[in-house]
Amino acid sequence: MLKLIDDGTISGKMAKSIFEEMFNTGKKPGDIIKEKGMTQISDEGALVKMIDEAVRNNPKVVEDYKNGKEKAFGFFIGQIMKPVKARLIQP
Repeated sequence: MLKLIDDGTISGKMAKSIFEEMFNTGKKPGDIIKEKGMTQISDEGALVKMIDEAVRNNPKVVEDYKNGKEKAFGFFIGQIMKPVKARLIQP
């Protein structure tokens, strides 16, 4: 599992969940990752697409941020995390 963290396949946070699943089921980390689709998104193009979509779909929040409302940035982080978290929800 350490190799999977080191090579960027999973994050440290994902590793905690995977370790718990390994302990409970005896499965190998690779099998758990495959079953749950728990790979870390490292494709810059995919990330840029998610960011562009969040910005495009929320022009009012963009305007708020440009006008100094720094909390609007947190909103965008949440919007970008939604599709990522959806991939990590256990079936």
